[in-house]
Amino acid sequence: MAKPQLEVLNALDVAKTQWYHFTAIIIAGMGFFTDAYDLFCISLVTKLLGRIYYHVDGAEKPGTLPPNVSAAVNGVAFCGTLTGQLFFGWLGDKMGRKKVYGMTLMVMVLCSIASGLSFGKSPKSVMSTLCFFRFWLGFGIGGDYPLSATIMSEYANKKTRGAFIAAVFAMQGFGILAGGIFAIIIASAFNARFSAPSYETNPIASTIPEADYVWRIILMVGALPAALTYYWRLKMPETARYTALVAKNAEQAASDMSKVLQVDLEAEEQKVQKINEDPSSQFGLFTKQFLRRHGLHLLGTTSTWFLLDIAFYSQNLFQKDIFSAVGWIPPAKTMNAIDEVFKIARAQTLIALFSTVPGYWFTVLFIDRIGRFAIQLMGFFFMTVFMFALAIPYDHWTHKENRIGFVVMYSLTFFFANFGPNATTFVVPAEIFPARLRSTCHGISAASGKLGAMVGAFGFLYLAQSQDKSKTDAGYPPGIGVKNSLLALGVVNFLGMLFTFLVPESKGKSLEEMSGENEENEGQQ
Repeated sequence: MAKPQLEVLNALDVAKTQWYHFTAIIIAGMGFFTDAYDLFCISLVTKLLGRIYYHVDGAEKPGTLPPNVSAAVNGVAFCGTLTGQLFFGWLGDKMGRKKVYGMTLMVMVLCSIASGLSFGKSPKSVMSTLCFFRFWLGFGIGGDYPLSATIMSEYANKKTRGAFIAAVFAMQGFGILAGGIFAIIIASAFNARFSAPSYETNPIASTIPEADYVWRIILMVGALPAALTYYWRLKMPETARYTALVAKNAEQAASDMSKVLQVDLEAEEQKVQKINEDPSSQFGLFTKQFLRRHGLHLLGTTSTWFLLDIAFYSQNLFQKDIFSAVGWIPPAKTMNAIDEVFKIARAQTLIALFSTVPGYWFTVLFIDRIGRFAIQLMGFFFMTVFMFALAIPYDHWTHKENRIGFVVMYSLTFFFANFGPNATTFVVPAEIFPARLRSTCHGISAASGKLGAMVGAFGFLYLAQSQDKSKTDAGYPPGIGVKNSLLALGVVNFLGMLFTFLVPESKGKSLEEMSGENEENEGQQ
């Protein structure tokens, strides 16, 4: 039997789309814009870092980051993000969404700037400081995942909640795009001002001393969008669901939402008291009741996000290597250092523009029409199909005349990641768990995803190496090659499709209906 729904929560559920919805999307979305910029801009400058700090005199190819350094620089932010998702997710349920939201943003702004100021006398000390600040940058980014999703889900109405949460996540696409475009602008400006020969013409002169500013500027600009929204984050009222159901303050919840919705709402102290006295609304995360009600749901959200991110991040971080393999980016020795940044950024920007960004917005458009389950299942299915289509005839795609076909197939894989599980794995955990555990469970699901990202980022650095020792990158042991790596990713995507069946559909239902918070405790003793 259903409990009486609080008027303030019902008012949010049935509210028409209003200006405050869009304000919330922009405030939460700018955090995600920054997250994506900060996480993905490092892949634009790793080749440049190798040329600047690991140049070997007389070497045939430009310097590259040693395997352990490359893994650390690329992956340390993920370690920070994973920690931040768990910590801030838990803190968001303990202290409230709003209080913690400002903290995460401040950490992101300070560490973005600090990572661009990485210092040291030797390459090792510069990379160590960079990794230190990138870890704490990731820590701040991690907090943004559970808090942005939870705040948006608790502010949204039933009818368009999926689209609102997906729109916050879709800002990630613009963040990746902005990173690429900004790198193109900086590289073009430096190229115009400081001309340099290619590496094969003059190895020393090909990396101008000013190149050291390029990567620093690209990393530091990530602080700007986050800093701009700090004031607005502090002005946002706490969500009514946290205030009423967790903090148990009906009066404050009604007062806050009366201002937001611009309607008169009464404080229902007795109803809140009744809801909070019910033992069924008291169980914690590590209880049999949680396991019975939400155990499979949590397994579903963690496993699908884990599997998705193995595929998603191995592709995203190693785009530049795949493009080099099929000839989209010329051999490193034929370019100077700044040229290489320009070409990598251009390739990533094109992929973002034509597949990543449209994929996100297709999800926004269709998530409340066809549902989360259908989009996630379809996305994993097509990712599996396209991965195998790239992998099985891989030799065919490496021929010069088939390059465009490879890039189209590759773009389609990305499109269906974003019009698919990349968006839905973010949306669903914010909808199906009780208010007092919502942020924690979203943080656990997201942290599981980042664990997958680390498998993708670290594992595929080694796996994608050629099986022929003479063709591997400097310092790497032979791997299984790009073809077998793509086959492995196809299998990962297929498993994601199977685990999707554990995730419930939340389209058109209230948060309390999904979490079971408005049900009477059946079988009370």
